[in-house]
Amino acid sequence: MERVLLAVAIVVVVSIVALVLRRRATDAPTQPNRSVPEQLDRGDFGSPDTPWLLVAFTSATCHTCSDMVAKALVLASPSVGVVEVEFGADRDLHRRYAIDAVPTLVLADRDGVVRRSFVGSVTATDLWAAVAEARGPDET
Repeated sequence: MERVLLAVAIVVVVSIVALVLRRRATDAPTQPNRSVPEQLDRGDFGSPDTPWLLVAFTSATCHTCSDMVAKALVLASPSVGVVEVEFGADRDLHRRYAIDAVPTLVLADRDGVVRRSFVGSVTATDLWAAVAEARGPDET
């Protein structure tokens, strides 16, 4: 009988310790940092002379990336250069600009200052409106 009581006492103590330890443990963050650059070196991308540059950081394994690139390409003009930077083809640029999620779209002005950015899926309307707003009413 003493052995049974001792075994029950041990189980109770182990259960209490496990419960306390479980409550103390912190969960790992569920989201990455979603880093977006604040400045681009326009020389790193094609169309360095356009007043605006829209860069789409993508990956071949990303299911929404091609949709984002298609939406961005509609904006290509003499005033807006659109460049896709696919991770497999240009890992160095993804690392240089600390891109940790795709698709990431960034709109940079002539000086490379990022004026707007999107991480993840974005509607065409929101993307086009953001570019129009950043460019201002004086540009067509």
